[in-house]
Amino acid sequence: MQALFEGHRLTPTQRRIAHSMVRRAADVPFLSSVELAELAGVSQPSVTRFAVALGFDGYPALRKHLREVVPAEPAAEGGAFNEYQQAVEAEIENLRHLAELLADPRPVQRAGRILAASRPLPVLGLRAAASQAYGFAYFAAKVHPDVRLLNEGGTMIQDRIDAAVRAGASALLCFALPRHPREVVDTLAYAKDVGLTTVTVADSAFAPVAKYSDLLLPAAVGTGLAFDTACAPMLLGRVLLEALCDDLPEAQARLEEFDAQAAARGLFVE
Repeated sequence: MQALFEGHRLTPTQRRIAHSMVRRAADVPFLSSVELAELAGVSQPSVTRFAVALGFDGYPALRKHLREVVPAEPAAEGGAFNEYQQAVEAEIENLRHLAELLADPRPVQRAGRILAASRPLPVLGLRAAASQAYGFAYFAAKVHPDVRLLNEGGTMIQDRIDAAVRAGASALLCFALPRHPREVVDTLAYAKDVGLTTVTVADSAFAPVAKYSDLLLPAAVGTGLAFDTACAPMLLGRVLLEALCDDLPEAQARLEEFDAQAAARGLFVE
C-alpha cells in the first residue's frame, strides 16, 4: 500500500488519509469513502480527490484495486483467535512487514553512518515514544561517546538542541509514534532549521513527522488493543543500534571494557 502512494505529491490532508490507510491496511479495502473519511478525520470529498490524485477515476476504483492486490485472509482462521491473540497476530504481521523492508539494508546502513558521525548524538522521543528513545539511548551510550536523551518536552528542549549543536552535533534521531505530539513535529522542524540531519523512526512513511525528516524509517504499530503496541518500532531501534555499531570502530572495545567493569563491580547477577 505504501508503494501505491510513493511518487505522488500529496497534500497534508491526503497524507493523513494515506497514513490512516496504512495503519488499517487490512480493513481499508472493505470501507466506504464515508467510513474512510471518518477514520482519517477528513471530509468525504477529500477521499474522492485523494483517489483521483493517485490516478484512479474515483474511490470505488481505488477500493477495487486494493481488493484485487491485497490477499484476503481466511475468515475461519481469523475467527479462531480471541482479541488478545488477534493483537499478537497483528504484531507478528507488522514484524513480517519490517523484515520485508529490511531486505534492502541501505536505508538503515545510511542511518547508522549518519548517527555514528554525530558527536554528540541527541535522541528524541516524547510521550508514547519516550520509552523507545530511552531504550535506544541506554544501549547507544555503551558504544557512542556522547548520547543525549531528549524524552521530556517543555520550553527547554530547543535549548538542549542548541547546546548539542554547539558541542558539534550533526544529526538527531527521533522516535515518533501515534498519537503524534505537536511538540515533536515542532522540535524536528527546529532541528532542521539549526542544521541537523534528522533520522526518524515512525509508524508510517506518511506520519506527520515525515515532512521534517531527512531519512524516515517506517515500522508499523498495532492498533487492536486500547493502547497501541510498538514491537516493530522497538526492533527497528535495535537494528539501528547494530548499524550504529558497524560504523563505530571503537564499539567492540567499549563493549568489552563495559563487560570487564561490570564483572569487577558485580553489577549483574550471574
